[in-house]
Amino acid sequence: MKTFWKISLLLLAGLPLPVLGQVSFGGTPIGTKADKIGLPKSTAVMMPEVDVETLLAEDAAREATGIKGPWRFGYNHSVHLGTDNAGTWDVLPNGDRLWRLSVECPGALSINFVFDLYVVPEGGMVFVYNEAGEVLGGFTAESNPGHTELGVTQLAGERITIEYQEPADKAGQGHLHINQVTHGYRDVLGQLKGLGDSGSCNNNVACPVSAGWEDPIRSVAIITVQGNGICTGQLINNCSNDGTPYFLTANHCLGGGVGSWVFRFNWESPNCTPTTNGPTGQTVSGAQLLVNSGGSDVALLQLNSTPPSGYGVYYTGWDKSGTTPSSAVAIHHPSGDVKKISFEDDPLQQGSFGGAQCWHVTAWDDGTTEGGSSGSGLWDPNKRLVGQLYGGQASCSFNVNDYYGRFDVSYPLLQPYLGNCGNTLDGYDPNFNPVALDASIQSINNVPDQLCDEPVIQPSVTLKNNGTQVLTSVTISWNVNGLNPGSTNWSGSLASGGTTTVSLPAIPVGSGAQVLSVSTSAPNGGVDQNPGNDTRTQDFFSANPGQTVEVNITLDDYGTETTWEVTNNQGTVLASGGPYQDNADGTVVSATLCLANGCYDFTIYDDYGDGICCDYGNGSYQVVDAFGVVLVNGNGTFTDEFTTNFCLTNTGIGEGLLEGAVIAPNPTNGRLSVQLPAMLNEAGQLQVIDLLGQVVYRATLPSGLQRTDLDLGALAEGTYLLDLTSGTDHLVRRIVLQR
Repeated sequence: MKTFWKISLLLLAGLPLPVLGQVSFGGTPIGTKADKIGLPKSTAVMMPEVDVETLLAEDAAREATGIKGPWRFGYNHSVHLGTDNAGTWDVLPNGDRLWRLSVECPGALSINFVFDLYVVPEGGMVFVYNEAGEVLGGFTAESNPGHTELGVTQLAGERITIEYQEPADKAGQGHLHINQVTHGYRDVLGQLKGLGDSGSCNNNVACPVSAGWEDPIRSVAIITVQGNGICTGQLINNCSNDGTPYFLTANHCLGGGVGSWVFRFNWESPNCTPTTNGPTGQTVSGAQLLVNSGGSDVALLQLNSTPPSGYGVYYTGWDKSGTTPSSAVAIHHPSGDVKKISFEDDPLQQGSFGGAQCWHVTAWDDGTTEGGSSGSGLWDPNKRLVGQLYGGQASCSFNVNDYYGRFDVSYPLLQPYLGNCGNTLDGYDPNFNPVALDASIQSINNVPDQLCDEPVIQPSVTLKNNGTQVLTSVTISWNVNGLNPGSTNWSGSLASGGTTTVSLPAIPVGSGAQVLSVSTSAPNGGVDQNPGNDTRTQDFFSANPGQTVEVNITLDDYGTETTWEVTNNQGTVLASGGPYQDNADGTVVSATLCLANGCYDFTIYDDYGDGICCDYGNGSYQVVDAFGVVLVNGNGTFTDEFTTNFCLTNTGIGEGLLEGAVIAPNPTNGRLSVQLPAMLNEAGQLQVIDLLGQVVYRATLPSGLQRTDLDLGALAEGTYLLDLTSGTDHLVRRIVLQR
C-alpha cells in the first residue's frame, strides 16, 4: 500500500490540472483523483434552495433608485463549517493529513465563500475545485500574510470541494472555518451564453476606441465584496512611486469587512467583438481599510498582497487640483461584466449625490455605467484619476446623470498615505524597465470586425516609443493570415513615451476568418531591445464576395429572455442580437448582416427555457437571403436554445451562360467533372472552398473550355463549395466528398 501511494502521489504531482490562481503557489489537489487512489468521497453539505425570482425583483427595485453598487450577484448563506466540525479527514500513508469538504448550492451558477478563520502552517496547502476540474490554489500562509481571514473567489457550478493538505509534522496546527457561502444566481464568470448582463452600448476595452488608455485599463479590478455584491476599483500610485498596493473605490461599497474581499484583475474580452471570456483567476484576496468618507464617497484600501508581476498591473496617476476636466473616461465592470470603457466628450460639472460632493457627467457620449460600476475611476484627458463612481441614472436606454466622488475633495484624507507631491502625479508601471530602443505597435485601427464585399483593408496603427531615446525611424511590417506581406519605413521624431498614427497602404484580404499581424523592427536602424511588444494582431471576418442576409425575430412578451447568434463552422460568432424589451408581443426586430458563400449556424436562445412561443405570445424567427429565399424558419417552440444550419451558395452574381452546368459524380470520392452547357467565352477561375471559407483548390480555365476534370483526392471528407467565375457569370455548387 505504501508503494501504491508513492506512485499515485508522484503521478498527481505531474498532472496538468487547470489552475485559476489567486495569490497561489501551485501544487495539485489530491481529492480530484480520489476514486483512482482509493480515497472515500468527501462529506457534502447541501445549502438551502434560493428564490432567484424574488432576489432579481429586489435587485431591480434597488437599481431603479440610481445606486450603482454593490451589484448583488449572489445570496449569502451563513454557515458554521470547519476542520473541527465538518468534512472528512484522511491520514495518508506517509502520515500527512487530508481534510475535504464539499459544498453544494442547488442551481447555482457559481459559488464563493469566506474563511473567517484561516490558519495554515508552513508546508500546508489549501485547494478549492469544482466538478469541471477547475482549481483555485494552492493557498498557503503566504496567500494572506499576517491575517487570519481569506475570501475565495467564484468557481463555476453548483458544487465545490475545499481541500486542506497538512504535513505530518504539523498535525493539528491548521485551522479553517467558513462562515459564509455565496450562491451565485447571476453569471459573474461569463460561463453562459450572453457573457454577463451589461447593456449593448458598452465598449469592451479591447475595442479601438480605447487606444491610448491601455495603462489606466490595467489598474482596474472587479471586486467581489463578500456579503455585499460586486463593485469596481483601481490601484492608485503614491508619491514615492514604490508600488505599494493602494486601491481606491467607493465608500458605499464597504460592507462585511474588506479582509475577505477578492480583487480580480484583467477580466476583459481579448476581442472587441464578439465578446469572449478573459482570464478569471488573476486575483488577490483581502485588504485593509485605511480611510473612508461619505463626503466624497471614497474608500482607500491597501491590498494584503501585491499583485504578482505576471498580472501586468498599473498604478494609476491622479489630479487633485480640482480643475474641471474638459472631457472624461470611465473604466469599469458594469453589471459584473467584463471590463468596459465609456467616454464623456463634454466638460464635467460639479454636483452632489447622496450628500457627497461629486463630478457630474451630464450625458455619456459613448458607453454608460451600470450596477457593478460603483467605485470605478473617472479619468481626465491626461489619464489622471479625478473621481470614483457613486451613482446615477445612466444606462444604455437613458444615458444621463452619473455622479463621481471628487478626488480633490477626498485628497486631504488620502494624503497621509499617497503623499504630498503637487497637484498631479503620473501613473507607475512596476514592470516597466526602460531601454534605449523599444518601439511597439500599441493598437491597430480602422479594421472592421466584419468586412463585406471589400477586397482590401486600409488600416492605421498607433506607434509608441517605449524607449528612452527619441525614435527617428522604424520599419513596420504586416501580413494577413501569413499572406500578402508588406512593409513601410516610418521616419520622424517621437519622444520617449510618445505615440503617433501611421497609415498603412491598402492590404488585400481573402474571404473567411482573417488575422492581420503588424510588427515593428529596426528602431533607429538598430535592434529593438524589448521585442516582446513589437507585434500586435487583429482578428476580423471577411465576406468577399458577400451577400446580405436578414435576421427577423418576432418577439413574445418576454423579449429580455431572447438572444440569438450566427456562427461559422469554426464556432466564431459573426453576429448576435438581444436581449430585447418585454411586453412587445408581435413586435418584429431585424438585423442585416453580410456573409460569404459557406454554411452557418443560427442559434436562438431563451434564458428562461420556454422558447418564444406559445404560452406568452406567438414568437417566431426567420433568416432570409437577399433574394427573399427563407433559409431558416422557426415557430419559436423550443426550450433553452435551438440551432439551425443554413448555407449560402449564391452571392448575387447571375449564373448566366453557366446555368445548367452538370457536376458529377456528386457525392464523389475525389474525382469529378464539370460539364458546362456551352464553351467559355473568356478565361475563367475555378475554386473549391471549404466550410471555413478557405480556398483549398484553385485552377485557371482557358476560353473555349466546356469540360474540366478535377482530382480532389487529397482533400478530407466533407462538404465543399465549387466556385466558378467567367466574366460576369458566376456558378456556385455544393459538392460532397465521401469515401
